This record gives sequence, structure tokens and C-alpha cells, in this order.
Amino acid sequence: MEAIMRLIFLGDIVGRAGRKAVMRHLPALKARFAPDFVLANGENAAGGFGITEAILQELFDAGIDVVTSGNHIWDQREALVFIERHERLLRPLNYPPGTPGRGVGLFRTASGAEVLVINAMGRIYMPDLDCPFRAVEQELAACPLAERADAVVIDFHGEASSEKQAFARFVDGRASLVVGTHTHVPTADDRILRGGTAYITDIGMCGDYDSVIGMEADESVERFLTKIPRGRFQVARGEATVSGVCVETDDETGLARHLSPLRLGGLLRPIEPLFWVE
Repeated sequence: MEAIMRLIFLGDIVGRAGRKAVMRHLPALKARFAPDFVLANGENAAGGFGITEAILQELFDAGIDVVTSGNHIWDQREALVFIERHERLLRPLNYPPGTPGRGVGLFRTASGAEVLVINAMGRIYMPDLDCPFRAVEQELAACPLAERADAVVIDFHGEASSEKQAFARFVDGRASLVVGTHTHVPTADDRILRGGTAYITDIGMCGDYDSVIGMEADESVERFLTKIPRGRFQVARGEATVSGVCVETDDETGLARHLSPLRLGGLLRPIEPLFWVE
């Protein structure tokens, strides 16, 4: 039997509904499929805006190994302080030098495998940061797949599909998995690229899809109609869908062998990784 590694990456966890869904479904997923490593984007976990230390710990306690983020990482100001205490919380790598926290880490699984996780943020319709392509290039050169890392996982947090797709081509063959985050809507282009990198433009959110990207719809509709804020955005509180991807990699090369969307609960059609079912 060939040696493999199993990875789960969950999309942006939005508010309490998203957290509750992850807490409900993740233990059963881990018991059934025995993934070696679980990741999630947590930048919207606290009421849709940022993450607190208490919520971060909840996610770790639920079985998530590494939490990535994006442009909302500093919405809860306490994150500027507690991020220094948590190596398993990443902020985008391409923030300017001197920004608190880190954008990359090499993490060991229970079996002893080394997983390099990189969090980068795009620049199209996003904050003006350093070039994510060049920043990631440096990290891949320092810790090459199948040499120093058994798997390389990259969260590319961005708005533009074109930028995400170009980035995936840029690292194809040098990463196990590239997931797009930020837009909160799962795309249908999950595939393994020619060089062996598993890719999806956006893995969607863990949140209530009876909403506008996880928020109650009324305020969003009013702002589009009138261009006038009527109140604060409020997180939708209905039953959430857990949305993400499952990946199987080859231990010899670190490249992807199988990729499947993952969707459980809520409004979206359920999808489980058939290649993991015994």
C-alpha cells in the first residue's frame, strides 16, 4: 500500500453559526477519515470580523491544527498582541516587515511528517501589500517540497479569481495544495494542476448560506439600493454549511493524488470525499 497523507482545509469560519457547525461536524470527520492535518481560515470567526484568543483556542480544541487569516486579521485589536503567543495562527506573509505574527510555519503531524503552511494575500481589490508571488517564492526556496517539507499548503486570500489562478500556476509542482479564500462562495474548479498541485479558486465559507456572504441580507440589499448604511452588518445565524476541501498527497513527492470538495450541513448540496470512503 502506497504511503499517503490526508489533509482537510476548511473555508472562512464566519461567526457563531460557522463555529458551531465546525464544532459539530469536525469530530465525526476526523473519526471517520483520520486526516493527518486540519487547517481552517479563521479571520471572520468573531462576529464576522477578526478572531479573539478565546475563539482561536476553541478552534484548536476542536481539532484544527493551523488557523490562517487575511485582511480581517486585525479587526479584533487584541490580535496584535496574542498572535505573538500562537505560532499556529498565521497572518498574510506579505504584510510589511515588523508586522506582528508570522505568515509561514513548518508544523509536524502526529506521524512525524512536516507540513509547511503559507498564508499569503492578493493585491487586486485588496489592501496594498508586498508582492505575494515573490514573498511565497522565498519560502518555497527555503523549504522545498519533498526535500524539507513532506507537504506544502498555501492559503491565498484574495478577491480576484485571475490573481488566484495565476498564483496557482506560479507554484504548480512546488506545493501540495493551494486554496483560495476570502469570497465565501465555493467555486466548481477544484482540480489537480499539470504539475501535481491541488487547487480551487475559493473553498467557500463555514457559515450560513441563507445570507450575503455570511451576513444578514437586509443590510447588504439596502446598501446596494441606496448607498447608505442603515446599520451594522450582522452575522447570519441559521444552520451553517461546513465548506472546504479534502486532499490526499503522495508521501514520496508531496504532490496531490486526489482532491474533493467537502460540504456538510446547511443549504448546500452535501459532498464528502469518496476516495476516503472504505
